[in-house]
Amino acid sequence: MRWARGRCETYLCFVVKRRVGPDTLTFDFGHLRNRNGCHVELLFLRYLGALCPGLWGSGGTGEKRLSYSITWFCSWSPCANCSIRLCEFLSRTPNLRLRIFVSRLYFCDLEDSREREGLRMLKKAGVQITVMSYKDFFYCWQTFVASKQSSFKAWEELHQNSVRLARKLNRILQVEVLPYTSFSNRIKVKPVRICLKFQY
Repeated sequence: MRWARGRCETYLCFVVKRRVGPDTLTFDFGHLRNRNGCHVELLFLRYLGALCPGLWGSGGTGEKRLSYSITWFCSWSPCANCSIRLCEFLSRTPNLRLRIFVSRLYFCDLEDSREREGLRMLKKAGVQITVMSYKDFFYCWQTFVASKQSSFKAWEELHQNSVRLARKLNRILQVEVLPYTSFSNRIKVKPVRICLKFQY
């Protein structure tokens, strides 16, 4: 992975885990960034069919779907629209568990922001959302970045900033989420068609 430049880009590093036996897991690693007006969260869903074979079974009646656990490390928390799309997708995919670690909170300063409500919806949908700490940044550096060139160096006030954002996220998630229909009526979401076939 190259250096992440600019605050207008969102990077998503992912780990996909699948249990193939009582004591055996398979792992897949990778990273994406937003491009061509497509947010990185929806871009990930486009590649999900290739990353998680058997997630929807093979199409046969009664075909067992394979279970997956996916972890994201994101430079920003999801926007409101992406939160809705993820909740809709997860409601149709109960055999997939999603954890999201975020470096920064996207447009969450206002108490009644749509983004705050979107994060609450994700929590209600079973998504575990956490602010990245030093050990998470270190893990990403060791796993996804070309770390042979230099060692990881924490920037000034990394720990203090992580603690501050973690407390802020906890306060956001403690508020009861509004009914889904009410939230959907409050915001207009442009329909997005998601292609789940991986193009080689």
